[in-house]
Amino acid sequence: MSDSVEKTPVTMKDLKAADPRWCTGCGDYSILVGVRKGMVTKQYQPHETVHVSGIGCSGRVPHYLETYGIHSIHGRAVPVALGVRLGNPNLKLFVHSGDGDSLSIGGNHLIHGIHKNINCVYILYDNQIYGLTKNQTSPTTQQGQETMTQPGGTYIDPLNPLRFALGLKASFVASTADWMGNHLNDVLNKAMDHKGFAFIHVAQRCPKFNPKAWDYRESHWMTFLTHDEKGVPADKRNSEHAKTVQHDPSNFSEAIHHSEKAPNVFGILYQEEKASYDDILLDKTKNAEQKKRSELLDKFAI
Repeated sequence: MSDSVEKTPVTMKDLKAADPRWCTGCGDYSILVGVRKGMVTKQYQPHETVHVSGIGCSGRVPHYLETYGIHSIHGRAVPVALGVRLGNPNLKLFVHSGDGDSLSIGGNHLIHGIHKNINCVYILYDNQIYGLTKNQTSPTTQQGQETMTQPGGTYIDPLNPLRFALGLKASFVASTADWMGNHLNDVLNKAMDHKGFAFIHVAQRCPKFNPKAWDYRESHWMTFLTHDEKGVPADKRNSEHAKTVQHDPSNFSEAIHHSEKAPNVFGILYQEEKASYDDILLDKTKNAEQKKRSELLDKFAI
């Protein structure tokens, strides 16, 4: 669509494609609403947006949004998203992936997606369990928790998603939770403004198979990272007994320090500006096309 054409204002209703079907109380409902609110805030046109997912409960998200969407295969959302980005760099790109989809079978692709700093908002839905396959140990399942695959208790400590992203020097790393509506929206809005790979870890409830994963009714275990200019405010409903720390997201060493508190820390941990693989590749392709066209014009004296 041309910039000269007036765009119709986008509403929440415009972005709803179908009634979502998850278990009662699932945190995915809140995340889906948060994404729609973010798109309305930024006025992302449905035809200008694409949502890519892998497999798992979060994989259904593209079906529930009135935008372009791809429900891809297990662990492969990142390379599919890169293909979308290279095919049409004007699209607003979101990737939705669970803790298993992201950090197990999809871990290798996530490594390179972060390293290449692909332009997208990457939302990691972390309920600390394989929910769709009914209570199997995932990379973020807490040690000792009984699951269908490890009924005697999960053997080892969970992987730390924030340290994972920071270890790869992701250009944007943040953490929020499905039950913190305003905080979730604030983080999403910052991520949508970021140029590069915006990694958002979302603590997500799974009342069916992992109800004890997040003690969302209590705030004493939470740490909120805030900053007047670069950060987001603490969640008001959960900050009464929580710890609030002033943190500059440009400070990488402090971000590493705060990530040790994961998954109990919320806010923007790190943000920087750096080159994106897809921007570089698109620029080289454009230059090559212009050079070829110039050579043909010279050759045939057009």
